[in-house]
Amino acid sequence: MKIMFKESGLPSAAPEDTTFRIRFTELSAGYTGHPVLHQLSAAIPALATTALVGPNGSGKSTLLGVLAGVIRPTAGELHHTGSRPPAFVPQRGAVGDALPLTVRQTVEMGRWGERGPWRRLTRRDRATVDAVMDRMGIADLAARQLGDLSGGQRQRALIAQGLAQESDLLLLDEPTTGLDPEARERIATLLTELVADGVTVVHATHDLDAARAADACLLLREGRLAGQGRPGQVLTPSTLTRFWQPA
Repeated sequence: MKIMFKESGLPSAAPEDTTFRIRFTELSAGYTGHPVLHQLSAAIPALATTALVGPNGSGKSTLLGVLAGVIRPTAGELHHTGSRPPAFVPQRGAVGDALPLTVRQTVEMGRWGERGPWRRLTRRDRATVDAVMDRMGIADLAARQLGDLSGGQRQRALIAQGLAQESDLLLLDEPTTGLDPEARERIATLLTELVADGVTVVHATHDLDAARAADACLLLREGRLAGQGRPGQVLTPSTLTRFWQPA
């Protein structure tokens, strides 16, 4: 996909740049009567893990939604390179426990973009679902209800749904929040493996340890970009003292 969204809402061509998976310039976004992001300009490197860092309310989730295509920018330019739409994994709390879905049904939803929600899955679809469930270590949970899982198990099921889309861009919103140390470490290891396999990973987090483990980070503060670059360059004591106020 190679699209640039302008303020007019019309797509236009953009030059190819294989160094970056996403570029955005003077990007603004928000909701009716409530602007959230204000003129952000940055680039997301390809084949790397990028952390969107900042306290609650800084605009991380909104920016992730814009990158995923579920929130339309109100101004600026957004350019994706890549052959497939991004795979978006929302926060665990955004997926209702009341939905009567098994783990396998949850993962199979990742194939709907290819097949549609009402068409039967093909043999290849089922093989893809099997493969990502094995990779996430949840094959033995296939018949369990999603709402009955532990936090770590549920997060792995949601990431498996994202992987089932077979995208080269995986967007995750707070993938390790509320998980125990072992589950956080397991997710972190998986993200590193995905990058080695050719996937660009972007995740929103307010966990500084998770951010420091990324290859790059964007530091947000009140909907504005307060810093970008390698975590060691951005998340310095002086910068955090100025901009970071944990919730």
